[in-house]
Amino acid sequence: MSINWFPGHMNKAIREIKEILPKVDLIIEVLDARIPYSSANPVIEQFRGDKPCIKLLSKSDLADPVLTQQWLEYFQQDPNIKAIPITTQRPEHIRGLVGVCKNLLAGKENKLGNITALITGIPNVGKSTIINTLAGKPIAKAGNEPAVTQAQQRIDLRNGLILIDSPGILWPKIDNVNSGYRLALTGAIRDTAMSHDDVACFGADFFLKTYPELMKQRFKLETLPETEIEFLEIIGKQRGCLGGGGHVDFHKISSVLLMEFRTATLGLITLETPAVAQAEEIVVQRIRDEKAALKANSKKQRKSDFKSRQSPQ
Repeated sequence: MSINWFPGHMNKAIREIKEILPKVDLIIEVLDARIPYSSANPVIEQFRGDKPCIKLLSKSDLADPVLTQQWLEYFQQDPNIKAIPITTQRPEHIRGLVGVCKNLLAGKENKLGNITALITGIPNVGKSTIINTLAGKPIAKAGNEPAVTQAQQRIDLRNGLILIDSPGILWPKIDNVNSGYRLALTGAIRDTAMSHDDVACFGADFFLKTYPELMKQRFKLETLPETEIEFLEIIGKQRGCLGGGGHVDFHKISSVLLMEFRTATLGLITLETPAVAQAEEIVVQRIRDEKAALKANSKKQRKSDFKSRQSPQ
């Protein structure tokens, strides 16, 4: 699947993050608990170095709790990382973030007793809602669509914590095809930038293989079909998503399946595990190395061609 969505303000946001990182005391990265690997921006990881980082697993009330625990343990293998599951249903956990930041940087506050933190995350991960909860009033614009925040903001919470809020950013090229699908499934990418049918097929295949009992329970099926197409056919007829001639309208049932996943109506589902992430990262790194090698060879060839043209005949 090709995802073609990288708004111009995201390029600006990446440049601004590079500039601001040396000036902040720690990073707060908001992740989607259903896709902690795919929602972790490699741009942030590249620039973080050993700077303390709090990873907030947002929407944890929609995720598989067993796998959320696996992710918490995985992240906290790094002594500079503190991982915390959160949900907007428990705002007291979000408000407790101020104390976590102060404990992490005890004795390292500036002369005014303040800590400055960069808060960042991919689009539609709930970052603005977290900021508003911490502030106790609407400060950051929140919404159910990606790309709501489009400019960096400095927010003094007046409690010893200053937040630098960056726009939700995706990386320019998603080398991991599976991550692209997962981002689309969770709604991190605008629906206009993807094919509902394609994404729903990916989701249906994953649900059948990984959460078969949930699918049986949700759709009242004794046995499950072998393929995602058959599954969509069955539930499409069940839900009355029919088009001309009584055939299943795949666009309609695809939209229904995506909505039921995003609202956890299907059940508590996580789309990736630490083991899956580690295996995929090896593949992704190989792809990046191959691209870098091709780019270097192409540059070398252009230089060679240029010298040949400049040489006297």
